[in-house]
Amino acid sequence: MSSISRATRAALGASVVALTMVVATACGPDNSDPAAAPTAGAPGGTTAAATAGATDKPGGLPPIKLPTADELKKWSFDDWDKWAQQNVVSPAVKGFWDLQKILKAKPYKPGPGSQPTAQPTGAAPGQPTTQPPAQPTAQPTTAQPGGSGTGGGGTGGGSQNDPQPKLVEMKPLPHPFAKPAHVNGKLFFQDGKQDYVCSGTVVSDPANPGKSNLVWTASHCLHGGKGGKYHTNITFAPAFNSSGAVSAGKQGTLADAEPYGEWGAVAGMVAPQWTAEADPENGGPWSQYDFGILKVANPDGSAKSLEEVVGGSVPVWFNAPREQIASVSTYGYPAAKPFDGMELEHCEAGKPARRSMDASRPTMLMTGCNGSGGDSGGGWFTTKDGKQVLVSDTSIGGSDNTWEAGPYLDDVAQHALEYFSKKSK
Repeated sequence: MSSISRATRAALGASVVALTMVVATACGPDNSDPAAAPTAGAPGGTTAAATAGATDKPGGLPPIKLPTADELKKWSFDDWDKWAQQNVVSPAVKGFWDLQKILKAKPYKPGPGSQPTAQPTGAAPGQPTTQPPAQPTAQPTTAQPGGSGTGGGGTGGGSQNDPQPKLVEMKPLPHPFAKPAHVNGKLFFQDGKQDYVCSGTVVSDPANPGKSNLVWTASHCLHGGKGGKYHTNITFAPAFNSSGAVSAGKQGTLADAEPYGEWGAVAGMVAPQWTAEADPENGGPWSQYDFGILKVANPDGSAKSLEEVVGGSVPVWFNAPREQIASVSTYGYPAAKPFDGMELEHCEAGKPARRSMDASRPTMLMTGCNGSGGDSGGGWFTTKDGKQVLVSDTSIGGSDNTWEAGPYLDDVAQHALEYFSKKSK
């Protein structure tokens, strides 16, 4: 799919709400020389000069060592807390976004990155040339179809790439949206002076059942990657254009397009590998951790939560056994051609395939959905015990809009949400 649109980074207000992530070793983060830290997932522990949470604030904490993938899985609450102290999302400026800004905002989605030199074994005749990358140079010797029992794809977990799935077209949701779909929304933000759009989902808050103010999206919708900062004026509009007020060129008002108003970000979190390594323009091993979490505030200043206002939230199913993910439905607001960003599109993708760029990291889920820039961060849903649950978010896609991939949500994502949930109360 074409490059995924960057989530609009909202220009944020004067006060700063900190919720940061600090990188650690298996025994917890330390402040030793980051140049001596092993690159996450690098065979043989290659050294890396990149750090995950450097701060430019006077008197701020020194840089933290980047943990390996296995070390990150073992982070404790205190480890996440130290990481959080080094990353800040400023509150969004209330009223910053108007309809014209939203309409002119650019879609952004990382492209597929480096391509394989040959088609994956078993690729169907006539498949597009933008195939998933070649196998990592050092595959686990125990690799088997289907990966590990949990499907995590870590060391020894059977990480591998499948042939590209069959193309499936995204379809617009009928207006008005059915109530369960109101958990989906459009995300706006600023990166520098440029406005961008992404997508997101209201997810359940473990520490505040029934009263969640948390939104799940992609890391690249929140942070600029290696050498970058958190975006500004990050704002979430649940059930955007549910009524169809701005469909097909209609001149509806902002109030018509946003039935629940604009919920500005007050805190956020991404994985340390993203801040230390990511090139937000291209897919790479960092995309295997391309998830982000936001806390938002009620626009009317009341204590009523986002979940209460929209009428629900979606639980996140971490470490979902791949064999139990029989099919996924993906949602988002693609804004690059042939889409216009005004419609909540969905894709009934069937059973997801696998895509990996680093065998030590969780193998991504991949579909044949034809979404485009702007649907980044949109939720991937499946059914567990008869209920809808979230298992991924849109991260990267082919330049020809023939496939999309999202991160597999393992222990790292689970611990991040648990920390964020408790800390952001």
